Amino acid sequence: MANSDSLERYKAKRNFSLTSEPTEGGTANEAAPSFVVQKHWASRLHYDFRLELDGTMKSWAVPKGPSFDPADKRMAVHVEDHPISYNTFEGVIPPKQYGAGKVIIWDKGVWEPLGDAAKGYREGKLKFALHGQKLHGRWTLVRMHGKAEKQDPWLLIKEKDEFARDGSEFSVVDERPESVAAIDDVPRKTSLARKKASDAIGKTARTGKKAALPAAFKPQLATLADSPPGDAQDWLYEIKFDGYRVLARIQKNKIQLFTRNGHDWTSRLSQLAKDLAAMRLPDGWYDGEIAVNNDKGVPDFQLLQGAFDSSKTETIVYYLFDLPFCDGHDLRELPLIERRAKLQTLFTEDGRKTSSQRPITIPESIRFSDTFDVAARDIVASACKLGLEGVIGKRKNSPYVSRRSTDWIKLKCSLRQEFVIGGYTKPQGSRSGIGSLLLGVHDDTGALRYAGNVGTGFSSKALVDIRNKLETLHSVANPFSTSTGIDKKAQWVEPVLLAEVSFGQWTNTGRIRHSVFHGLRADKPAKAITREKSMSTTPSKTGNLKVTNPERVIDESTGITKIDLIRYYALIAPLMMEHLKGRPVSLVRAPDGVKGQIFFQKHLETSKMTGVRLLPQELDPDHEPLMEVATEQGLASAAQMNVIEFHTWNAIKTRIDKPDRMTFDLDPGKGVEWPAMQEAALVMRAFLNELGLISFVKTSGGKGLHVVVPVKRRHDWDTVKDFSHAIVEHLAHTLPKRYVAKSGPRNRVGKIFIDYLRNGFGATTAAAWSARARPGMGVSVPISWDEVEKIKSSAHWHVRNIHERLDAGNTPWDEYQASAKTLTSAMKTLGFK
Repeated sequence: MANSDSLERYKAKRNFSLTSEPTEGGTANEAAPSFVVQKHWASRLHYDFRLELDGTMKSWAVPKGPSFDPADKRMAVHVEDHPISYNTFEGVIPPKQYGAGKVIIWDKGVWEPLGDAAKGYREGKLKFALHGQKLHGRWTLVRMHGKAEKQDPWLLIKEKDEFARDGSEFSVVDERPESVAAIDDVPRKTSLARKKASDAIGKTARTGKKAALPAAFKPQLATLADSPPGDAQDWLYEIKFDGYRVLARIQKNKIQLFTRNGHDWTSRLSQLAKDLAAMRLPDGWYDGEIAVNNDKGVPDFQLLQGAFDSSKTETIVYYLFDLPFCDGHDLRELPLIERRAKLQTLFTEDGRKTSSQRPITIPESIRFSDTFDVAARDIVASACKLGLEGVIGKRKNSPYVSRRSTDWIKLKCSLRQEFVIGGYTKPQGSRSGIGSLLLGVHDDTGALRYAGNVGTGFSSKALVDIRNKLETLHSVANPFSTSTGIDKKAQWVEPVLLAEVSFGQWTNTGRIRHSVFHGLRADKPAKAITREKSMSTTPSKTGNLKVTNPERVIDESTGITKIDLIRYYALIAPLMMEHLKGRPVSLVRAPDGVKGQIFFQKHLETSKMTGVRLLPQELDPDHEPLMEVATEQGLASAAQMNVIEFHTWNAIKTRIDKPDRMTFDLDPGKGVEWPAMQEAALVMRAFLNELGLISFVKTSGGKGLHVVVPVKRRHDWDTVKDFSHAIVEHLAHTLPKRYVAKSGPRNRVGKIFIDYLRNGFGATTAAAWSARARPGMGVSVPISWDEVEKIKSSAHWHVRNIHERLDAGNTPWDEYQASAKTLTSAMKTLGFK
């Protein structure tokens, strides 16, 4: 037990009438002591590392958080003991209280002393193993000074074992920023050897958190990849079934079967529903794929389509591969291998014991989708030889997420995807039904672009059936935004039907070649069909990216290094890509850090930057080709090439002649304080509202604020720029003591220059979520208008504290796309000609 005064310092620092932190309590477990790591946004973000010992939680503040790299000796400042009940604390410590700020449970589990823990703690060298949700393996805490002090410095060091990883390749605090509070504890083991020996069966004992079964559920989707990933030991592979994704909801043995888009197909799959009911499975959501196998046992999409067309669905087989909810528990946060292990037990008698103990026969129509423990390239080659569509790779330890994810990848034997049918040609000679289908995909603007045609792969019956379906959809309007080249021969149809087509390649003009029809699809909306692009299997974080000079300091004021910046862009990539997608980009490079020489480059050799590509020359014919950050990997690879800032145009590549936004950069002159900037932004918003224009705001990450007005693409660059100039001139004339419409430091003393020049052809503005190449490395962050008066500066968020803003993400700009208007009415209101 702890001494009676062991929590005296803890209690003395806190006013428990104001803070929700626990005063004391918690149950000790000397046989399997707990540990917790709490991510704490106090005056500076840090990680509180706590180990249960002698009745309390011995605690250290770790500014940079733990690292799996043994070379990273992380500072750990010893702080006061905390009660064991603090392990479950997650919330916000109120302002003006000790440690004020947000706290989440970043990791938790069991720690295992390696030797005499009490002695090691007293002597300043404590060795232990961690069994957590994120932290594993052997670690050491070592005091830097022989004599203990109130807040003496220690070092937290990862030992060299099977869990150790190079810091330039993996950062656990960046890769796993989320809370684990809702996840059940790791089973408590008393030794590493015992834990390893029981891993295979022990993991299935984890049941996830208790949760009601949701009425609706969206599946996890895979991302097309160009090759197997390099970290083969972290992946497992399944057959890519040539069929329809189906999710089964089972509650009190009531069976419902849904497509990936939530359409109820229970009545269409009545036999399958009966077979599932016969298995008497526990309540849950079951994820899988339905298919019909040919006489060689290979799934065949046309046979599946035929089964539906003839209403003979008894031949359909349901392959189950995941279990996101089961028996009153949410399993989504458990690793994939644990969810699959639980699912597999349900195909055994022991796993499906019922109160009656009657034997249960597994129907032939319900099967567990097996995985293959061989090299991924061999699996793909074998799948292709067998005539399969390809394989699905899944990261073993990944959670289940209801969206497309790079933790699940598709490796296809040939290019194959869905296309929207926009028309057809009439048959020639003895052929009946149709000649060929005219296919399209939607581009970044939502327009349906012609992608070629398909005239092979049809059975005689399919030709007639498809023609009958198309005749009910006849239209006089051409649905394609681009010419087919055979417009005069085409019969147009409403673009609602989908065709599954394999093909040899995409041409430079965006057409497919050597196409083969496989069947019609009815499980996806036509509007969702775009050209499917493969990702690089270099991990989407820093992964296999080769980082040179990772520890080179970019900003001396904060100590931010090159690897810190690369990890920042890997972390923020999903949010930032929404602002980069389809836009020409300019790069700001700082090879010698933010205080060295800085290069602004619109044209750059991109061969060394995976995910950054050149755009067609005709977009800006008088200059070298422009660039686009096309994938998330492009951000990290550009940062490897010393890029700090990303600036974007006010137009997208498919309509480069017509801007889709106006940008106003509020830039303070000498002597302008921050409250004046806040007021200026709000005044500008009010004036834009009077003109009937909806505006959005973001921090610049430097000194000012960016006010952005989404507009419909109706006007050319000169018109938009001149109108933005007129807006600024009006404000400067109305409030001459506050605003100025002319640049130059002399004009701006004590005033704010509203920079409208960002609206010219080729001009750019720092993109949302871009870091800035200046001391402190502020970040340009989208905010709501309600937040303008609350933030402390334009660099309120920076590379070091950006974790605080991830929960909000792009939410403040949710209405951005829907708010675009033409400028015609606003021009009339202002009297602009």
